[in-house]
Amino acid sequence: MIIMNEQQIMEMYGMEDAIPDVKATLHSLADGKIENPLRTVIEFPERSASVLYMPCADLSEGIAANKTVTIFPENPKTNGLPTTQGVVLVTDATDGRHLAMLNASYLTRLRTGAMSGLATDRLARKEASVLCVIGTGGMAYEQVLGVLAVREIREILLVNPTRSKAEAFGERLRREGRISAEVSIEIVGDVDEAVKRADVINCATRSETPVFDGETIRPGTHVNGVGSYLPHMREVDETFIRRCSKVIADDLHGVKEEAGELIYADRSGAWSFDELHGELVHLVTGQVSGRETEEEITFFKCVGAAYYDLAVAKGVYRKAEAGRQGVQVEV
Repeated sequence: MIIMNEQQIMEMYGMEDAIPDVKATLHSLADGKIENPLRTVIEFPERSASVLYMPCADLSEGIAANKTVTIFPENPKTNGLPTTQGVVLVTDATDGRHLAMLNASYLTRLRTGAMSGLATDRLARKEASVLCVIGTGGMAYEQVLGVLAVREIREILLVNPTRSKAEAFGERLRREGRISAEVSIEIVGDVDEAVKRADVINCATRSETPVFDGETIRPGTHVNGVGSYLPHMREVDETFIRRCSKVIADDLHGVKEEAGELIYADRSGAWSFDELHGELVHLVTGQVSGRETEEEITFFKCVGAAYYDLAVAKGVYRKAEAGRQGVQVEV
């Protein structure tokens, strides 16, 4: 079995790998080759914590994966550990061998960024050049990388309650060489000002109230929403959702259970799940249309699904095996 920690994976596998791997898995899903059981969640109410088990298999390639994720919100304050910790077990579905155990934190961020990249590629205007980033926490960085992979971004606007965190985020983009010197990075204190200037907006917060006024969105804007992942969370308001020409979900079952802003809009009557344009798989495989006019406002809502984790876990395992990377252990 190959065992790899986060740093080892980050050095070997990036956005340029993840986007095609996620795309290929979505084509397998469209062909009926992906088995994706509902995830199992065990709650620990006394700690406001959860453990999630997310299995999935690619029947055409004979490979399975199971991601186990723990969410313990009190960790940073009580013991200094991260809120979210996870691993992915990769299994050969032809002979039962367990092939790899991979740290899941970076891979979760990376596959989510790849998903937003694929959605942005099909929904954002081709000439989109201004990216607004609302929330510069753990999930935001790979979201930026996903957009940068598919659009020529010339200006990045960072919005975060704590300015120092936004500054550190911008410095990381510069330091790690992800953007050219010609790309400007600006910290913006007024979120609605930033939204008005943006062609693409990435939302990656845990907000329980909308983070911008839906009236401020310009025609032609595309929004990626990946932060709110529980029914009581809402990053966008009903006004924005009503103004959208197309709403795309990463996974229909998931957003019906977890996407707070869509659940809220559906229950209030402002919008209905029947109005959903499609899932990311339909967008990527051409079963539904992408952007059709310059004026459309579009929204990609993501809460996650196991087949996206399978996509990147397969990719990491194959690359590690080919390059003889990671730690080999007998189990």
